[in-house]
Amino acid sequence: MITEDREPESFRSRQLRLISPFQVEESESVINLEEGFVVIEPTLASICHADLRYFGGLRNQEILAKKLPMALIHEGIGKVIISKSPTLPVGTRVVIVPNVPGYVLRRTSAEQCCPACRGEIQDNYCDRGYFLGSGKDGIAQNRLMIPEECIVPIPADVPDEIAVLSELCSVSIRAARCVSQFLSNHVVAVFGDGPVGYITAAVLHHAFQIPKERLVVFGAIPEKLSAFTFAQTELVRDYDFLAASAHVVFECTGGNFSESAINQGIDLMARGGHLVLMGVSEERVPINTRDVLEKGITLHGSSRSSRIDFEDILQMMKSSEAISTLSKLLPEHYTEISNAADFTAAMQETLQHKGWQKTLLQFKWS
Repeated sequence: MITEDREPESFRSRQLRLISPFQVEESESVINLEEGFVVIEPTLASICHADLRYFGGLRNQEILAKKLPMALIHEGIGKVIISKSPTLPVGTRVVIVPNVPGYVLRRTSAEQCCPACRGEIQDNYCDRGYFLGSGKDGIAQNRLMIPEECIVPIPADVPDEIAVLSELCSVSIRAARCVSQFLSNHVVAVFGDGPVGYITAAVLHHAFQIPKERLVVFGAIPEKLSAFTFAQTELVRDYDFLAASAHVVFECTGGNFSESAINQGIDLMARGGHLVLMGVSEERVPINTRDVLEKGITLHGSSRSSRIDFEDILQMMKSSEAISTLSKLLPEHYTEISNAADFTAAMQETLQHKGWQKTLLQFKWS
């Protein structure tokens, strides 16, 4: 292992790169080590629906042509193997923050970057940086160079299999910050019984202390809803949305279900309420603008996160109750990844059999 007192000027990285839909090849690059950056060896990662959309060719063909070839994966943890930072010694377990701001990337000041970095809008919307696994090689590589500001040490009492969920959780805590002033005394609803809905509801309960009696989750599958023991649950097909109200609604469905979830949320919404949109859809989604206007509803779009969200989530994850809640998303077994064939098989299996639990990739770099 390379140590701090023998730091090289460059290093080799093996990338498992998506060349075209369903085709992954291994390549090797020589990367020059830059000042202010550290090198991580990814150890455990999680597959996101965004990864599956790239792998399965479900994105717009122009986007695929622009972004491929590319190593996928943006949810992951690893260990520091090259570092000059006194706060990040070699061997430190870290969470990888995939959203890299432009000023951090270029080693300039935040004021020189963009409105997000200057604090004029939320800092997760920098348009001069990059996002791992989305136009920039992601975590599916054995050596990842990243600015030291974009890794967060994992507390000793947070296990790896929980820490690897921090990116997904960080997106939820960022979305909740948009409406945090309304969460302390209003009914809050979450639409979606998949992993994003589960994580969002868990973050609302554990990080924002919303009790079960004020947190309602709407879904379509009773077996999935049974896991939400910390919230009230309702089946969308049985519920009269015009007979109740919520002040804050989180839409966590995406895809083909976005239209119904958003419009059911609008039906449920109290006057002056807030609708937070988190689900991703490749198509435009028609919504009931008449009631948005009539009720004075505010729509919030929320995507991605930044370092502060990871720091807060890792603190939440120190709670045994939060660990117990998040553990329900973990599979019985990890999928070992040593080469491109392993990675391709894992992606194909996850794409064909999208389950409620996350697919965890355990990297075995030789």
